[in-house]
Amino acid sequence: MSGFEFDLGSLGGSLKEYYDIVIIGGGPAGLTAAIYARRAGLTALVVEKAIEGGAVTQTHVVENWPGEISIEGQALGQKFADHAKHFGAEFHYAFAQKVYIDGEYKVVELDDGNKVKAKVVIIATGTQPRKLGVPGESEFRGRGVTYCAACDGYLFKDKDVVVVGGGDSACDESHFLSKIVNSITMVQNLPKLTAAKVLQDRVLSNPKIKVITNHIVKEIRGSNKVEEVVIVNNETKEESVIKADGVFIYVGLVPQTEAFKGLVDMNDYGYIITDENMETNVPGIYAVGDIRIKGLRQIVTAAADGAIAVEHAAKKYF
Repeated sequence: MSGFEFDLGSLGGSLKEYYDIVIIGGGPAGLTAAIYARRAGLTALVVEKAIEGGAVTQTHVVENWPGEISIEGQALGQKFADHAKHFGAEFHYAFAQKVYIDGEYKVVELDDGNKVKAKVVIIATGTQPRKLGVPGESEFRGRGVTYCAACDGYLFKDKDVVVVGGGDSACDESHFLSKIVNSITMVQNLPKLTAAKVLQDRVLSNPKIKVITNHIVKEIRGSNKVEEVVIVNNETKEESVIKADGVFIYVGLVPQTEAFKGLVDMNDYGYIITDENMETNVPGIYAVGDIRIKGLRQIVTAAADGAIAVEHAAKKYF
């Protein structure tokens, strides 16, 4: 199964009017919340707009989930979903476009016309890839520009690609791509890579990977598909051109919290402000995982957030 597939049989029957907890987002944080909710005897609905398992399913391999030395991201995400289903969590595939207060309940309005009420809502919508914002990026998306090596890597078998970024994701996915493509040129805007040392070592020792630091991408060019990338030296301002068939972009993430602006407090970057129990400024509305302000955004911390939120909500509201 690829990262873009899910089991249509898991859609379940019609939605109920009320659930104790509605969880918006089906990644590690949201699915852990669903597991804990069902184990606490609460009815739980997971609303997911795309793929059960969340963004982890687009990661080629996960090596820092306790108990699994190495596991494919898609497999780990599916394990989370299967675990939640085992305990009776319900799933519905739609986009939660609005949440509002109606007396003692929260109402979640979905883009398919459904509305559900809940005593507690847990926001677990995660993040999405940050765009470079350069000419050619949007024009060539799907024609050479991509944000997911696990999804699209095999489209570039034996071809030359550019990876933009120098953090954990950029290094990890470059290592993965090196088994497929002909060559990789990594372009990092900082003077050095910023990934964990084990990931840097893999990249720097890989003969298929060339690392260019202290450069930014100025433009992505081509005719019907990507053909070259224009980069600029941060110090000298000198431009150079890299011939490439594809561009994989890993320059950070942005929170998917647009639907909740005006409802809960956020910082200037759109990350939701919570207390140590994951509760927002609105009683009964929690935020978990990568969309809240926190020091470390990892699968293991996302899962912890989901557990903490439900444990607190179960004692406070039920």
